[in-house]
Amino acid sequence: MKKNLHPAYRPIVFRDPSVGFAFLTRSTLTSDRTIEWEDGRTYPVVDVDVSSASHPFYTGRGRILDTAGRVERFKQRYGKM
Repeated sequence: MKKNLHPAYRPIVFRDPSVGFAFLTRSTLTSDRTIEWEDGRTYPVVDVDVSSASHPFYTGRGRILDTAGRVERFKQRYGKM
């Protein structure tokens, strides 16, 4: 790779503060805030709004849409034309 062309690829912690979930991975993102990880080292931390621990699709707390009721209402309104 050419020097000074690509951003630095380093370990970083992504944290979802709404559920207290965090994971260590590698990324090119930067952050001024840091956190001490389980291994005793300090890493930059990026707070995210949604993660697999808080997203309704992964947690099973998603809403089930009543598509049959919507179709029936549509047919009642516009099916008699």
